[in-house]
Amino acid sequence: MARCLSFTGSADWLYRNFFSYSGLRSVTTDLEDGTIMHCWAPKTVKPTKPNLLLVHGFGANAMWQYGDLLRHFMPRFNIYVPDLLFFGDSTTKRPERTEAFQAQCVMRLMEMYGVQKMSLVGISYGGFVGYSMAAQFPQAVEKVVLCCTGVCLEEKDMMNGLFHVADLDEAASILMPQTPDKLRELMEFAFVKPVKAVPSCFLSDYIDVFCSDHVKQKKELIQAILNDRKICNIPKITQSTLIIWGEQDKIFPVELGHRLEMHIGENARLVVIKNAGHAVNIEKPKEFSKQLKSFLHGSSVSHSSQPQQTKYQLTTFNFRHR
Repeated sequence: MARCLSFTGSADWLYRNFFSYSGLRSVTTDLEDGTIMHCWAPKTVKPTKPNLLLVHGFGANAMWQYGDLLRHFMPRFNIYVPDLLFFGDSTTKRPERTEAFQAQCVMRLMEMYGVQKMSLVGISYGGFVGYSMAAQFPQAVEKVVLCCTGVCLEEKDMMNGLFHVADLDEAASILMPQTPDKLRELMEFAFVKPVKAVPSCFLSDYIDVFCSDHVKQKKELIQAILNDRKICNIPKITQSTLIIWGEQDKIFPVELGHRLEMHIGENARLVVIKNAGHAVNIEKPKEFSKQLKSFLHGSSVSHSSQPQQTKYQLTTFNFRHR
């Protein structure tokens, strides 16, 4: 059976050119411990601009998840868009699979770029990593945006029926689809109004490009998030934090957004966007970018009218977001 022209490969090529045209360069860095990280970094760093780190979730590489946001933030920030380990061109020979290790690797990467302070945006799994960065390196991380990220889930939530899947294996089979039918299922989970009647050859092409590598390691990343996770063991971050959630998120239900806001406390604010699911950044791009710009360009998100007390001293298809 003849294969379709690689739409995914062509779209990826267009994204690469767009990122380069926008003022970013593709850089691969050896962290010298068996870990290689790829990142889109500024061609020219402007010291007068603040730094902004964009951390992706499961699915395609970082370009697909943040391409639409570049135009909103390139004029105001030095932008860094890394591929997390086992995504895109980032890999490691080390055995660690926790979000804490991912966070440490990203932080080491930023230090190698000479970045000492930054704000960050984390989508879904990227929010787990971003939250861990904020907790481990409060002196380096300033503002935090967490989008549909289940940081405050607990292992018992799976058994108690909070999620739409019965167990980890089912979740992994959806988040890392290996057949067109599973990719359609993922689209149903991620979007309130998923694209219908997508030809199987396009879906198979997407799977070949983005879902066929490091399947075992990505399942281990999911397992590491869930293993023995309890809210009482999750550190509280002190940074000013914006939490964005799709009201109809089927992957991480909005209850987890309320938990996260309560867990962080007065320095956090939850914004729930109606008629949006887990892929809120794609379904409601205008509202998403509006919330980000208001928060990142402003001074605080705290419920309190008082200034924040803590001072930080250092350190195409809509398949883009999981």
